[in-house]
Amino acid sequence: MRLRGAAAMNRDQEDRFESYPLTRSEYIAAMVHLYRGEQYRAQVWRTRLDVTTNWAVLSIGALLSFAFTKIHDGGAMPHVVLVLGMYMIFTMLVFEARRFRFYDAWRNRVRRIEENFYVPILRRDLTSMVENWGFYVAEDLLNPNFKITFLMALKARLVNNYLPLFAVLLGAWAFVFRVIDAELERMDDWVPLAGVAVLYGFLALVLVFVKRGPSPEEVYFGSRSLDSIDDVG
Repeated sequence: MRLRGAAAMNRDQEDRFESYPLTRSEYIAAMVHLYRGEQYRAQVWRTRLDVTTNWAVLSIGALLSFAFTKIHDGGAMPHVVLVLGMYMIFTMLVFEARRFRFYDAWRNRVRRIEENFYVPILRRDLTSMVENWGFYVAEDLLNPNFKITFLMALKARLVNNYLPLFAVLLGAWAFVFRVIDAELERMDDWVPLAGVAVLYGFLALVLVFVKRGPSPEEVYFGSRSLDSIDDVG
């Protein structure tokens, strides 16, 4: 009986607590902790993005060194090594695009809090930029989802990081192909060339036809009816 009475008392206390409105200090404290948590999540995924890019750069350096060493030593088919390297870097791009979607989801939530909670406080104008923005954040917490498609993320990382890397690999492959004076007499000789054409053709299609996701600056400033940041002050 005592246990039942204690359980009923706890339920009554919880019901009364849920019916009480939050005080201003409680609301601010909750938002500060939420912001710090979401900022940490975004930072974790940002670090994962940087790690993947760093490995891609190091891998290209090793590939170029290996390919040009084989030319100097008279090794067979150094251009094939570069083709395999292109697909290895493309695999890293795919991994990074996936990670970018997670980062973008946390970044979007952080931007909403910054724009609608911190900006009004700093401007001493307690009117949020987006009406009922808290309901959007709450819905995103209940039903989290990606804000951009995989191809949009792929294009974003390709334009921001990987396009110069693929350009270096393509230039090195063309140089090696010319230096060794490769002959295209057998069907096997056409395989590396076809591999390059397929990969770079796909990248060209992504660049031309896939919509690019908004940059962090566009997410932050795009919906604000304020003067340009260059005109402030």
